[in-house]
Amino acid sequence: MNKHTFYLSSLYFLAILIASCTNSSVNKEPVKEKPEPGNTILSKPPSNYQDTLIIDLKAAVFYGPDSLQLKKIKEITKETVFEAQSHEYFFQMRNSRIVLKKNWPSITIIEAKNIRYLLFKKLDNDSICVDLDKKDPYGLFLFDSKKDPHFADMMNIDSELPFYFADK
Repeated sequence: MNKHTFYLSSLYFLAILIASCTNSSVNKEPVKEKPEPGNTILSKPPSNYQDTLIIDLKAAVFYGPDSLQLKKIKEITKETVFEAQSHEYFFQMRNSRIVLKKNWPSITIIEAKNIRYLLFKKLDNDSICVDLDKKDPYGLFLFDSKKDPHFADMMNIDSELPFYFADK
């Protein structure tokens, strides 16, 4: 390393050191990040209905909050977050319905409205009850009466359907 390069490197290092020291303030208190209230739903408000929907056939069961539950969710969620989530759920559900109707017409589509519980009855007389108050505000369950119901990832509906409904 020649003298000129060493001198420039030292000068560069010294300039960075001085700049970093002058940017710090003795009197400043550390900035504390405060979480913004209402960004996410910590728990879904309870349903206003206690009804149970019985499913005993091969089906795709879509569900969503009742009108009062939706109003409560909107009250506890930041407006921009609520709008974004509503938009996302709408398009995921719409796409899932389109894929089902086009590629899986033998599967019955059920719209679970004003329902709190889904009771899935299997062919072996076993039953599985799902409390929708403990699930996401919107969702989709796939059910083949030979298997346990499956909470589907609507973003990946194209791979979820053949994976769940494939005969094994």
